[in-house]
Amino acid sequence: MTAAPAFPTPVVLTRGNTDTANPLVVLLHGRGAAERDVIGLADALPIGPAYVAVRAPIAEGHGFAWFANRGIGRPHADSLRATMNWFRDWLEPVAPAERPVLLIGFSGGAAFAGGLVLDDPIRFAGAAILCGTIPFDAGVPTTPARLSGLPVFLAHGADDTVIPRDLQDRTWRYLTTESGAPTVARKDAVGHSLATEAVTHLSAWIQDRVSHLAMRSAGDGAAADDSCRWSGIRGGALPPRRGPRPQVSTSIPQQQTSDNAPPEIQQQLFAELSSLPGVTTRQSVLSVPGASGFMLADGNGPADAFLVVSAGEFAHLHPSYDGSMHLALPGRLAADAVEKGWAVAHPLAGTRLTPGMVLIYGPRDAEELAIVAGIARTSHDYASGGQLS
Repeated sequence: MTAAPAFPTPVVLTRGNTDTANPLVVLLHGRGAAERDVIGLADALPIGPAYVAVRAPIAEGHGFAWFANRGIGRPHADSLRATMNWFRDWLEPVAPAERPVLLIGFSGGAAFAGGLVLDDPIRFAGAAILCGTIPFDAGVPTTPARLSGLPVFLAHGADDTVIPRDLQDRTWRYLTTESGAPTVARKDAVGHSLATEAVTHLSAWIQDRVSHLAMRSAGDGAAADDSCRWSGIRGGALPPRRGPRPQVSTSIPQQQTSDNAPPEIQQQLFAELSSLPGVTTRQSVLSVPGASGFMLADGNGPADAFLVVSAGEFAHLHPSYDGSMHLALPGRLAADAVEKGWAVAHPLAGTRLTPGMVLIYGPRDAEELAIVAGIARTSHDYASGGQLS
């Protein structure tokens, strides 16, 4: 049996409010750099959290690295495992389980942050993957819905020639579709560096996530959902969707752009939702002009069950050129819908919007209409305060 490598005690630099009651933002530098090279980013980020830059444990040139490589962006699995264990040993006393931890990784630090959240998504409150890739084929799961409910900020340089293009593209596809992560993704006209606009948007994303976490710690909207089932689907189980996922925009407004539902199927879906108990319809408060909002004035469900609490809007159907719909689901069911190929997370779920908000792909035929209508009925039951278990 090979002994675990002996890594040094972590070297850290701090910024911001060091009160242990505040969220902790951990900054992870790139390969060949050090903690002093990334701590300055904290000066451009929101006041409130504690910021810590950690030095990677492996000496690399004039700096340090998070893992041994088998090629740029491709960690050795055993090396990644060893350094992740070392990092977790440092983190646990610094941030007990109830303290939110956000990871901000640049380049090699992005791959390390990706490894940490893929290995244990429940442990972290969010991750920013900056100018890097998540570690595919490196001993951590990259299965569908693995990161459901975990907000991610993704920034790539359109002219980045350091990180292999195939890994950048694969990271983009995984995080914005099947991972289940609500992902704010952007590409800027830069190389292997962060654009000024990306830093501005990263700061806003952190502020939104921290504010959302503060509201939930105060009990606003949170609901237990470990035992939830599909109350609107016969047998209580969601079947897999046939075929590849349609294309969905990664920008706001989030829209389905391929393989759209036929107009007659869209009309039938509208009729199904309009007939649900207590539902009224009008222009969505949240969505684009022409989107039909489904409102429930007397819903007894938690705040998380609504897209717009004040309007009672629990779902909306997009205009005919799109045909998809947004709705709110309990976290476990939102993850199941992503895993089974029926949904993709909304980029702002868990930051500005309810954490279980997903886009449900438009149904292509009568069989899919029955399933999508069942998903919508479950969302309605959630907002109504009905039994989902």
